[in-house]
Amino acid sequence: MTEGTLIKVGMADLNTAEGGAVIKTTGLGSCVGLTLYDPVLRIGGMAHIMLPSSDIARGDQLNVAKYADTALPELLDRLKKMGASPGRLVAKMAGGAQMFAFMGGDSMRIGPRNVEATKQMLDRFSISLIAEDTGGNYGRTVELSTGTGIFTIRSVQFGVKEI
Repeated sequence: MTEGTLIKVGMADLNTAEGGAVIKTTGLGSCVGLTLYDPVLRIGGMAHIMLPSSDIARGDQLNVAKYADTALPELLDRLKKMGASPGRLVAKMAGGAQMFAFMGGDSMRIGPRNVEATKQMLDRFSISLIAEDTGGNYGRTVELSTGTGIFTIRSVQFGVKEI
């Protein structure tokens, strides 16, 4: 991978990048775009997390990228195989919007629950969350530059910002 390479992460997907490549996901509403980055080796990874817990998974084929409790450990393992040091990793995330107003019930608060579950997993693995752009009621597209560690967030309502 070289600078200028774009690696796309789909919904309920995850991937890693290095060498200045940019890793990107689109369509974050209630989903969370989580990035882990090693600033010394300049390698990073991104997960597009759809749901907070794999406890609700059905069937034999568990998509580990889909859930906060399984996506983070998988992303961490992949980055460690690339040489990343867990102690150097920093996290940034965006998304977790409440896209629709529902009456009653905690079960429909998917966005806020995704944010909370992702933060719990970061705490469990002692990874610092150094920046976030979460909540609200609007969608986002995010990308992480492995060359700089800059996390760019695009939304129709607020334009482009870097964190």
